[in-house]
Amino acid sequence: MSDMNADILTMKNGDNLEINQLYNKKDGSINLEKSMREVKKIEDTGDIERMYESMLLQDNSTKTEIFEDALNDPVDLKTDEKSDEEELDLDLEEPPPPEVMEYARRELGETDEVKCQTLEELRDMIYERGECSPHRMDDAFLIRFLRARNFNIHRAHRLIVRYYNFKESHPEIHENVDPLKMRHIGDDDVMTVPGYRTECGRRMMIYRMGNWDPKKYGVEEIFKATVIILELGALEPRAQILGGFVIFDLRDITMTHAWTMTPQIANMVIALMVTSFPMKTHAIHILHQSWVFDVIYSVFKPLLNKEMQERVFFHGDDMSSLHKHIKPTSLPKMYGGTREELPYYKWIDSLSKKPKIVKPMHEIGYILTDEQLAMIKNW
Repeated sequence: MSDMNADILTMKNGDNLEINQLYNKKDGSINLEKSMREVKKIEDTGDIERMYESMLLQDNSTKTEIFEDALNDPVDLKTDEKSDEEELDLDLEEPPPPEVMEYARRELGETDEVKCQTLEELRDMIYERGECSPHRMDDAFLIRFLRARNFNIHRAHRLIVRYYNFKESHPEIHENVDPLKMRHIGDDDVMTVPGYRTECGRRMMIYRMGNWDPKKYGVEEIFKATVIILELGALEPRAQILGGFVIFDLRDITMTHAWTMTPQIANMVIALMVTSFPMKTHAIHILHQSWVFDVIYSVFKPLLNKEMQERVFFHGDDMSSLHKHIKPTSLPKMYGGTREELPYYKWIDSLSKKPKIVKPMHEIGYILTDEQLAMIKNW
């Protein structure tokens, strides 16, 4: 990075960043270092302001490798039997297929006995501590927090407290949101979620931040769309167990995008991806990064412990590097894969017609049309 760019970064963040960069466009490798303060160990209090020491992966870890082929294909998706259009639905089956439940038993420690005991203990802890007031206390809702924290009751309780604290701290992305009015995110191809899963049954979210024009709408619109998708995904028992991963395609990002990545925005991203939502992020894949990405990553890196940093993979323009983690049969064609893509709004349009999905989304505050209200009333 040039001295001028280093000065710009220092002026922007006021943090006297010391950046040593070795950037290889071909393989996407980056060496980016920043002086960091020693972070204090977190106490088991659920205090969201003090959660950065080991929360990221110790609270969100599994014992497996994160490569897609490391799980020995726990779910047979039979992806060739369905078109992408036919897969725009959520699998709300509980319990999930036997292969997924075997993974849950092996990696999360989930058994019928463990579920019964921990659900009761978590419910009691919520009542006794009074740190949050969940809108639901039924098993189907609470189980997602236990699964996200491998049935550790204290961590699950911290997670549910953080979940509600985040909602209260950021009403602008939760309140008075109509999912059907988020079509512009799909029209601009800023964000998409393929209808299919990978060989291992995981969902993926794809962001193309270079397609976002900050002059048209603010970053809060992207957060709104992200929260909608995460809430929808959290309805799926198999997603609660297997988690998912994220692809950030950074082609065409500019300094205009970089200026939006303030520490506050970085905290919000980390909260949604890792610390305050009941969904495991197994890996983050970065594509087509440039020196502008260094500016953005310098804001995020201090929030990531070593283990989480090891789950962030930089591929540059080398799709064969990405394919070592995700097989081409589970990727869109533009990334050397074989699958078609669907716009974000097609998910919303399809799921908005299903009462089993619309009802729980309405319960957490999303706006419905009169037709949808009548639909769930009669369901």
